[in-house]
Amino acid sequence: MRSDYLKTSLETTPHRALLRRCGVGKQDLNKPFIGVVNSFTETIPGHVHLQGVGKIVKEAVKQAGGNAFEFNTIGVCDGIAMGHKGMHYSLPSRELIADSIETMAEAHRLDGLVLIGNCDKIVPGMLMAACRLNIPCIYVSGGPMKAGNCGGKSCDLISVFEGVGSFLEKKITKSELEDLEENSCPTCGSCSGMFTANSMNCLAEALGIALPGNGTIPAVDSRRENLYREAGKKILELVKKDVKPREIITLASLDNAFALDVAMGGSTNTTLHALAIAHEAGIPYPLARINLIAKKTPYLCKVSPSDPNVHIEDVDDAGGISAILAELAKKNLLNLKCKTVSGTLGSQIKGAKNRNPKVIHPIANPISPEGALKILFGNLAKNGSVIKTGGVDPKMLRFTGKAKVFNSQEESLKAILAGKIKAGDCVVIRYEGPRGGPGMVEMLSPTAAIMGMGLGDSVALITDGRFSGGTRGACIGHISPEAAAGGVIAVVKNGDLIEIDIPAGKLNVKISAAEIQKRLKQLKPFKPKVKTGWLARYARFATSADKGGILEVS
Repeated sequence: MRSDYLKTSLETTPHRALLRRCGVGKQDLNKPFIGVVNSFTETIPGHVHLQGVGKIVKEAVKQAGGNAFEFNTIGVCDGIAMGHKGMHYSLPSRELIADSIETMAEAHRLDGLVLIGNCDKIVPGMLMAACRLNIPCIYVSGGPMKAGNCGGKSCDLISVFEGVGSFLEKKITKSELEDLEENSCPTCGSCSGMFTANSMNCLAEALGIALPGNGTIPAVDSRRENLYREAGKKILELVKKDVKPREIITLASLDNAFALDVAMGGSTNTTLHALAIAHEAGIPYPLARINLIAKKTPYLCKVSPSDPNVHIEDVDDAGGISAILAELAKKNLLNLKCKTVSGTLGSQIKGAKNRNPKVIHPIANPISPEGALKILFGNLAKNGSVIKTGGVDPKMLRFTGKAKVFNSQEESLKAILAGKIKAGDCVVIRYEGPRGGPGMVEMLSPTAAIMGMGLGDSVALITDGRFSGGTRGACIGHISPEAAAGGVIAVVKNGDLIEIDIPAGKLNVKISAAEIQKRLKQLKPFKPKVKTGWLARYARFATSADKGGILEVS
């Protein structure tokens, strides 16, 4: 074991003296050192209960014969950070989380890790660290929030964002908006739709790095305690058998994860994070591969925001992620031999049943024959862009609109809320990519405003930034190369025609190649928006979204 160096040699007698003050007795020196990585914070509703989760996991580790050492990572609530300077720190926090876990595990020679997360950047940051370290790891989430009840209807965080636009359009009253604010987030847990946090928690099951039920059992459900205890117990088995993340997270398991992703209409951010995880695992994964998976994988499970009446708790009641995977397995769309923390994917989903075919459609009767994510290419997105097709109005699958160009999210939101965006427009938001933002801010506010104002079937939005998992509509993000890297989106002008053909996978600006080159030659070099602090360092090394927004130092 890695920790043996600290436990046995003469030279590390001082190290053991320090460990004694951490509660490690002589009798504990033959036990594995297990890090319990907790992202507890009182600033995120999905994490406010994780302090108690850590205690349960530590107790289980000790009962299974290990030494449990708990330490914390940071966490950003994207919903609270959205729309102001704080959002620039969200995606970069993923790198800090991975770096901090690497630092703690290496500095203290930990033998294995239980990773306790729940929301947005925290989950991928933890999985990136697991692949980078490649020591036995298991991930366990804090579980999803229950859906709210607003005026007798199911509601969630997206209901509030869209409610702002509806209020401005006088479609709802102030008291109705206050009802949304008060009741849309009724419990702790990751926000209740198939947003980024829950998408990643569900994908962790398909990747094999988490136990069944990880993605869907509600945070306030008593069954989660069994999940926490099982994770604490299982890490000792993984350490004993020396099962490492790179044996679990492979090209085949990433394919499994994306098959699940397109079948359940996951957040567009899953592409960003899965590519970053693949990079840490040393696996080249081109964006175009996702289209091949989506082409043959049907859309089976429509959850909020694509269906505002269905939430993660409903998926859990219907059989959870295992039931979706079992449906996909009927058409041989998964590699069931992939190793997981509990055996193989085949053994993990054995016996899973679909208890509600209205929530999880049988594969013989899908919502649509193709999956709910699409990668678009064209002269505007040479290296790719992404859209959640499951949330697009059928009228917008093919669309040509006049560009209304903005160099920041803030500029665009002011224009939208002021009524300056009309039917037939294509909102273009640029210089919001990983480098340009910096930090690739999420844009739920402008997309929700468009939907709330009743423009979802007549206005498109494209950006080199990204969206919340709660975004729906003809919203195309992750355009690569980004504007700050000299991408064509940097030279789009007001009035240019933007052509979107989702079925064909195309995104183009309708100007000649010669005109594009002329404009690119006249483009002034990008000047970073932030020149000091962590964001300046992040912007210097950040790649465009087609590479996962990772940091490259060479």
